Amino acid sequence: MVKPKKELYQNRIELLQGTLDMLILQTLQWGPQHGYAISQSIRGRSGEILQVETGSLYPALHRLEKQGWVSSQWKQTESNQRAKFYRLTSAGKRQLLSEQARWTQIVSAIAGIMNPAASGSS
Repeated sequence: MVKPKKELYQNRIELLQGTLDMLILQTLQWGPQHGYAISQSIRGRSGEILQVETGSLYPALHRLEKQGWVSSQWKQTESNQRAKFYRLTSAGKRQLLSEQARWTQIVSAIAGIMNPAASGSS
């Protein structure tokens, strides 16, 4: 069944800046990728729920590169086009571990609010 475009748009999830950074770092943990491949990986691995727009992806990649968490290099793609490939640095791997721990805390805190009976709170 094909959903109407308006319904698809309403079901999309907007990502917080820090969450997008974490997802990019996680995606690059699986190996160097160019920007389009990063966005497609996030989209595919999220079951088509998370869609990273170009206007969010490239500023995030530049921010991560400026922080020293990713590095980039111009290379040829499989389709013989020139593209900037990004890879996770050692500092980026450390940052990803930190972000993963923070994410676990956030998920737990939100779960406690959304489902207080399960967390033992009243």
